[in-house]
Amino acid sequence: MSDYQAQRVVLLTQHGKEAVVGPELATVLGCQVERVGGFDTDQLGTFTRERPRPGTQLEAARRKARIGMTLAACPVGLGSEGSFGPDPFSGMFSWNTELLVLLDDRLGLEVVGMAQGAGHAGHLQTADWDQARRFAERQGFPAQGLVLRPQDQDDPRILKDLPDWASLEAGFARCRALAADGQVFLENDLRACANPQRMARIGQAARDLAQRLLSRCPACQAPGYWITQREGTLPCRRCGGPSSLWQSERWRCVRCSHAELRSRADRRWAEPQHCERCNP
Repeated sequence: MSDYQAQRVVLLTQHGKEAVVGPELATVLGCQVERVGGFDTDQLGTFTRERPRPGTQLEAARRKARIGMTLAACPVGLGSEGSFGPDPFSGMFSWNTELLVLLDDRLGLEVVGMAQGAGHAGHLQTADWDQARRFAERQGFPAQGLVLRPQDQDDPRILKDLPDWASLEAGFARCRALAADGQVFLENDLRACANPQRMARIGQAARDLAQRLLSRCPACQAPGYWITQREGTLPCRRCGGPSSLWQSERWRCVRCSHAELRSRADRRWAEPQHCERCNP
């Protein structure tokens, strides 16, 4: 049985994340995720850059979890934090990483779920409404929210929470009138409540967290026993040389010092297409 069966777990959010986190954790763990309000999480950083996030993504998620636990007087809390940056393969495309941290003061542990993938973070600078409208259509507006600024991406005069086409066109006209050069900068709203792709990825992070919490340490039985890194390389079936495929996984407990190295069970060799020598 899960350690979280019927357990109250609080989530500090003002962007509706409980809608995807709650069902995922309830289904797998049997816990009751409760939204906590009363705190403006934009104080911890905004995607629109008017307030930089202090510290790392993980530190921000921890901070949110701890604030929610304090406000709700609950020993178990969740903190969700997302980030956008260049993709890890080519560095040319947007990449979204979502962390969902669980802090459990009853068991004295921290477990982190993660999901990542291509991000939906387009932008455009234009003085032409027709260009702006076509951009908005490509991005999926109004389901995908947009943020407007006069002049350029650094202008502090920000318009967001535009629910429909009429408000978008009116906002565009307003920003164009405010800009000295008539230009308007449009970008995707990266808040979870305005970015359906990101909201879905938060649900994936919740699913990952749930699976980690079902995995118990063989030494102390704490939940959260999981892979921390992959090591080694499988030998090539043809030449025996190193390949790009990992050979073993390092598992570690989040509470005690227990760790082990597990060899992968699904294969002993790598096919030649994964070999640097056979397939340079």
